[in-house]
Amino acid sequence: MHTFTLDKPDNLIDWWQESAAKFADRKFLGTKNKDGLYEWVTYREVNTRIDNLRAGLAGLGVGTGDAVGIIANNRVEWVVTAFAAWGCRARFVPMYEAELVQIWKYIIADSGIKVLLVSKPEIYEKIKDFPKDIEALKHIFVIDAQGEGSMAALEKAGQAKPVASQIPTPDEIAELIYTSGTTGNPKGVLLSHGNFTSNSHAGLKMYPELLTHELVTLAILPWAHSYGQTGELFAVIRLGGALGLAESPSTIVNDIVQVRPTWLISVPRVFNRIYDALWAKMNKEGGLPKKLFVMGVEAAKKKRELAAQGQSDFMTNLKFRIADKIVFQKIRDRLGGRLMGSMSGSAAMNPEIAQFFFDVGVPIYDCYGLTETSPAATMNASYSYRLGSVGKAIDKVKIVIDPSVVEEGASDGEIIIYGPNVMKGYHNRPEDTKAALTPDGGFRTGDRGRLDKDGFLFITGRIKEQYKLENGKFCFPVSLEEEICLVPLVQQAVVYGINRAYNICIVVPDFDVLFDDAKEKGWPLNKEALVARQDVLDLISATITNHLKGKFGGYEIPKKFLLLPEPFSLENGMLTQTMKLKRNVVLEKLKDRIDALYK
Repeated sequence: MHTFTLDKPDNLIDWWQESAAKFADRKFLGTKNKDGLYEWVTYREVNTRIDNLRAGLAGLGVGTGDAVGIIANNRVEWVVTAFAAWGCRARFVPMYEAELVQIWKYIIADSGIKVLLVSKPEIYEKIKDFPKDIEALKHIFVIDAQGEGSMAALEKAGQAKPVASQIPTPDEIAELIYTSGTTGNPKGVLLSHGNFTSNSHAGLKMYPELLTHELVTLAILPWAHSYGQTGELFAVIRLGGALGLAESPSTIVNDIVQVRPTWLISVPRVFNRIYDALWAKMNKEGGLPKKLFVMGVEAAKKKRELAAQGQSDFMTNLKFRIADKIVFQKIRDRLGGRLMGSMSGSAAMNPEIAQFFFDVGVPIYDCYGLTETSPAATMNASYSYRLGSVGKAIDKVKIVIDPSVVEEGASDGEIIIYGPNVMKGYHNRPEDTKAALTPDGGFRTGDRGRLDKDGFLFITGRIKEQYKLENGKFCFPVSLEEEICLVPLVQQAVVYGINRAYNICIVVPDFDVLFDDAKEKGWPLNKEALVARQDVLDLISATITNHLKGKFGGYEIPKKFLLLPEPFSLENGMLTQTMKLKRNVVLEKLKDRIDALYK
């Protein structure tokens, strides 16, 4: 087993208290009011509420090793509850608001939550009878309520009887994060104070410019996931930064303009949508705006290629400067006007789109990790990056590639992660823990990857998701799907072909784009009617096939297509909370229609 010397602070209470003292009067969290404007609270104001709630929890008997849970989206009270629980040396268990009631019940029972806070009365109504079946659950409080049983009442009780904060050890469990598995019940990942703090320290070392600039970010990702906590919340706290809370996925574009972030923690989907929208707008406008845009994109590419050979060209530079001033500046302004860069995780950025944002002056750095690694394992740094890769191992972390679990002769293998970021195990699941951890403490990711000569990691697929076609050739559906989703007509795609003669592709069209085509061609502006039309199927399948030619082997390119009118979502059970595809659920639900494509 590996032992590590951790940087200080090595627990989340010292982490918070150092910043609360140092940055007391700085603005910390911004929330939209009913007029749609951001209102901010300071570090001092949040600290006062943490002190009061911690004392309130202690008054209910919450102590070392107890579990405090929350069902809430990102909000000030989420932060208050987390740090109040840790100050009692308790474990914190966050849950999503958009979740099935039986999943809440499973998590609350499995983790042994003693005190639960829920965001609103509607959620309370759904879970108020849980204590009858869950012996450990003693108290439920509602955040958006007043009077008895409200969070405000619990804070008031604590204010009357102050209790000093206790300091956890780095090895104590800080949190149980339940991974929304694509099959079966979620697994509770046990993450310690040292897991989180070491990971946030390591991440900050990759972006030294954040130490010298004002840090303002927009919280797009849910904090109930480790990426939003370590990469964003804890990093912002450490640097005394400000964090505006996005109202919802549909308001992000306007929220960015208001908050004017200097840095973003995001996922590829956000940038893919911006990229698609830009091209759609340019194609629609045509004329001079499109000419300038295309000139800028081409000049940026040429400028970059020349720079790589140590060369420069006057005309190329001039074209780039003109496009940068007229077109690219507008894009930067739409992103708030002061964005230094963004870190993107959860799936690999398409290199073409990443390169575009670098050229526009908003670099996007890919990183990689899992809930079980707190989450970061590798990152592209602002001073050392390679597009298409997910970066190098972060401070104190080691990446090993195990070729023994893939086909012979392959140049890649399973990614195994060693470091102070590796979880303590799965709660109440000794067998799963044993399967996931190597005898010397490495975490088996189940992901395939390869390291280049400089130590940059490239993800090549998921070991469980790869499959063979009837002819024995391997297919990696995820890389095909990511490429297909770059086609403007496509919103979502699933590729399938296990032991079959050829691949097929299930497509959810991007109806905003498809409706534009439909208007021109006189087709009905109705989703169900469009996906049932042969000419629409022919258009989408031909566009996808042409896009994939030359990028994938002929045997990999889907031969038949199935169009769906509704996207895969949380609500229809096709996506996990972190927006990952529940592949088995999709394939099972569409089994008859898939089989029909092979007849």
